[in-house]
Amino acid sequence: MQSEELTRRIGLACSWLTDVAMVGDEAEIGEVERQRHLHQAWKGALRGEYRAATKSWSFFCPVWHTGQAVKALVMASQTLGDAALIGHAAAMARFIVANTIRKENGESLVLAYENFPDKVNTSAILECLDGLLMLSTRNGDHELQRMCLSAVSWVASNAYIAGEGIFKDLYSPDLGSFIDSAYGTKGRPLLDDCIFLKAWRLTEDGTQLRIAVETADRLLLDERPAGNWIMYEPCNKEKGNIHPRHAYWWGRPMLDMFKETGEKKYLAAFCRSVEWYRAAMRRDGGIFRGTYEDFSTDSFGHATSGTACAISMFVDYLDETGDKSIVPYIEKGLSFCSMMQMTAPEDPNLRGVVIEKVLPPDGTDKSPYHIRDLGTIFFVQAASKWLALEVKNKR
Repeated sequence: MQSEELTRRIGLACSWLTDVAMVGDEAEIGEVERQRHLHQAWKGALRGEYRAATKSWSFFCPVWHTGQAVKALVMASQTLGDAALIGHAAAMARFIVANTIRKENGESLVLAYENFPDKVNTSAILECLDGLLMLSTRNGDHELQRMCLSAVSWVASNAYIAGEGIFKDLYSPDLGSFIDSAYGTKGRPLLDDCIFLKAWRLTEDGTQLRIAVETADRLLLDERPAGNWIMYEPCNKEKGNIHPRHAYWWGRPMLDMFKETGEKKYLAAFCRSVEWYRAAMRRDGGIFRGTYEDFSTDSFGHATSGTACAISMFVDYLDETGDKSIVPYIEKGLSFCSMMQMTAPEDPNLRGVVIEKVLPPDGTDKSPYHIRDLGTIFFVQAASKWLALEVKNKR
């Protein structure tokens, strides 16, 4: 795909995030959604779920989704040369800040509700922070950076199980304590976006570096299959089902760990995750939510966000290794994401969106398209990263 066309599609996708999906007024939020996630403020959040058949919106874990949208807009602003996107990113960031509790000890609890309306997921806290850190660097917002670092400190003090490389992952603000996971596990080794390593770079707090190393090493011990981690949620080891973004959350940070420590075991793990994505990607560039250990798949339930995460991994792999055999996979992944983008829909709520999945037939002729903001968010991140690498290589 030509750079000009990809740039145009990034712009359309960003417009969907800022002009369609982002909440502009608290009055837009109905009582059902207020009960589903107990946020006190909603302005700036992303309405992440849209069913084309019924033209109905809903939310699912708006904190980390919005944080990743901030990251996408910051990356796209550089690619598109559009400074206005930083203003939109800041509006989204204010939603997360407004739903953060500052503790007396200076730590911050981000109310990242996900699977339960009143329970916070540790993973969702970590996944909202990278974009905020990027934004704070871009616009010089030191207070935002301090808030992010204080949130990392809260996770380190309260969720991390020292020496084990795992985190408790379901916190009740009402009880002031963690509760057992519905999956029956003690916790998970959350390396998402390598936040602890990034926090260490900013603070030189050795505790943050130690947590990053212990978590990465725990993942190396628990890796199965190669490049992935089926024993941990949201995978299902009994059914052999592997979540399509799992290798991105835990495999991509291994490259950061390698660059920081020089330990080649981390680079090797990153490369194994790249190979997992290479095998999981279908001939047309698609990836399915129902992808199994033997790389068979369901027929419906596409996960375009999984394809976009794979592209991000492939671009980083190319940049690190120079192995051009990955380029066709980048190209077919971008082609698939572009095919899933709605550029001329009749429904204005769909203009620019990247469809996340196609639902199985339900006996009617209603549209099978289901929107999750993640398809659009990760497409913007991946495509921006690819164009940035092209610019870098031309210098």
